[in-house]
Amino acid sequence: MAAEKELGILLAKLQGIAQTGKRYGKDPYDLERYEELMQVTNALLTTLYPTLATEQLSILLEQDEGYATPKVDVRAVVFNQAGKLLLVKEKSDERWALPGGWGDIGYSPKEVAEKETLEEAGLKVKAERLIAVLDKAKHPYPPALTYVYKFFIRCQPLGETTSVGLETMDTGYFTLDEILTLPLSLERNIAANFQMIFEDYAHELAGSICD
Repeated sequence: MAAEKELGILLAKLQGIAQTGKRYGKDPYDLERYEELMQVTNALLTTLYPTLATEQLSILLEQDEGYATPKVDVRAVVFNQAGKLLLVKEKSDERWALPGGWGDIGYSPKEVAEKETLEEAGLKVKAERLIAVLDKAKHPYPPALTYVYKFFIRCQPLGETTSVGLETMDTGYFTLDEILTLPLSLERNIAANFQMIFEDYAHELAGSICD
């Protein structure tokens, strides 16, 4: 798995070099080489990972016009009065995760956390503070081809009742011990994330964790 993870990071770097070179390169011969590098990288992706969903490939192969940067994944951290953490069960893999998703243009990280919690758990929340920004590649997540920064944002619930959304099939509040027994959506969150979150909740840690 370590080798596959490293391969994913290297492919993401190659794509970033090609994308940035195509945008800022001046020499026509260099531009041709960057275009060729992009095509080779895309061919490697589709050859090495033939089972990737179309949606995943579209994220990986999209060509922005500017400098290549990591994508941002925002996760909402919502505790109830009993000190249990809100999770949603994803339809895509039938596993549990913090409410959240990709950052959206036009929304701040806090606004994304609030929007995603409402859409996925039917719960209005008020985003309060940033707990952590993690570089996904520097933590033991499963191998991935998209380079991602993960934002964990503490939110205050503005109600009690939850409901499922278009992308979720269940919701619930859990203790840390309960969470560690659940089938977790490891692409979205791993055990160490929950240990960090409950540590922050117990001690109201000053400042934010940042890789």
